[in-house]
Amino acid sequence: MTGDHYFSIDPAVSAQRREVTFSVEGHDYSLASSTGVFSADRLDAGTAVLLRKAELPGAETSGALLDLGCGYGPITCVLATRAPQAQIWAVDVNARARELTVENAERLGVADRVRVDAPEEVPDDVTFTQLWSNPPIRVGKEELHDMLRRWLPRLAPDGVAWLVVARHLGGDSLQRWLVENGWRVERHASQKGYRVLRVVR
Repeated sequence: MTGDHYFSIDPAVSAQRREVTFSVEGHDYSLASSTGVFSADRLDAGTAVLLRKAELPGAETSGALLDLGCGYGPITCVLATRAPQAQIWAVDVNARARELTVENAERLGVADRVRVDAPEEVPDDVTFTQLWSNPPIRVGKEELHDMLRRWLPRLAPDGVAWLVVARHLGGDSLQRWLVENGWRVERHASQKGYRVLRVVR
């Protein structure tokens, strides 16, 4: 890919601060955002569907949870507030997004349980009980598949991945590809043109 995108490592566009507010199951969030990150002005519609329709972790959830492609951290912040016994790993190639996720975790008082890293900084021996992602479809099919080949095998044996993909951006073809590559995939929900996929070994 060329040019400046939300999946750029170091966005060239100048940082202009934003505030993004949303609610999940009665809990209100107000997070810092900025130009140069994914969906800087509002909670992305796909992320909103994922947080509304997937099975969110509860207070008893423990282990390591992965937010893959965390952006400024909305999924991370929801996971961390709902699962106080879990460790949340927030991963993104975009340095500005990672900085915002750190800030938002601190704002919510959950920074002690949130680790924010670039992909190559995550130790190889860490496995995840849950993986959450609104994956960056616009990086292209090959890069998307490479990303999923890298991270899905790091699910614990009884782990689960929750993915949201727009139908018109290949949600159904991605489901078929996952099945062809040995994963068990359920279309858990569909809403507003998005597919929520539940993926297990």
